[in-house]
Amino acid sequence: MSIVTPDRDSVRARIVDVASELLASGGPQAVTTRAVAAAAGVQAPTIYRQFGDKDGLLEAVADQVFAAYVAGKTVPDDVDPVEHLRDSFDAHVTFGLANPGLTALLSDPLRPRSDAEDRGIAVLRERIHRVALAGRLRVPEARAVSLVHAIGVGLVLALLGTAVDERDPALTDAAWDALASAILTDDAEAAQVSGTAVAGDARAAAVRLAADDDALAALSPAERGLLHDWLARIASARPRTPA
Repeated sequence: MSIVTPDRDSVRARIVDVASELLASGGPQAVTTRAVAAAAGVQAPTIYRQFGDKDGLLEAVADQVFAAYVAGKTVPDDVDPVEHLRDSFDAHVTFGLANPGLTALLSDPLRPRSDAEDRGIAVLRERIHRVALAGRLRVPEARAVSLVHAIGVGLVLALLGTAVDERDPALTDAAWDALASAILTDDAEAAQVSGTAVAGDARAAAVRLAADDDALAALSPAERGLLHDWLARIASARPRTPA
């Protein structure tokens, strides 16, 4: 009678699944080598061979959970880009609150960003890019990405740090309203920006033109670089305060 030995991939998958459950129930501190080995039915050296150390195991767990979340975050062409960005903001908050252990892990500023997180940021960049092309973005795309990411992460951490029965139910809406006021034009301004590159909010027009690769294709690389520099300065300029 032959003995069937689990292959390396199945053992790795079982370890990651067990560590994911421990992370969800007890946070990063619950994912100890001893606890994972006991729950997965393996020896501690097996974990070291598979992942190097505890940090390597946590990285694998983060990649698995976050990658599943990011996998469905495609950017459709037939929806309003601002509405889609708002829906994505809400989805981020919901996901963060549902996965506090993973949120704590991903929020560690000393931890290198994983490939799955990079893919998530890439999706956010694409969503912001579509908002810019619609003439609805009044700040440079890179700044908008940083603001959305920072406010989204900060909001989730603030909510997780508050007892459930003490959380402000309107905080997510208030955070979005503040964010939208900082980075978006209104519909009337957007209509002007879409009609001509100089009407309406000049900063939004500059952002829209910088995002339009087709329009800039007629320029040489050097000309595009110079124009991008000019447009970035316009988009970054603070509105003048009336005297």
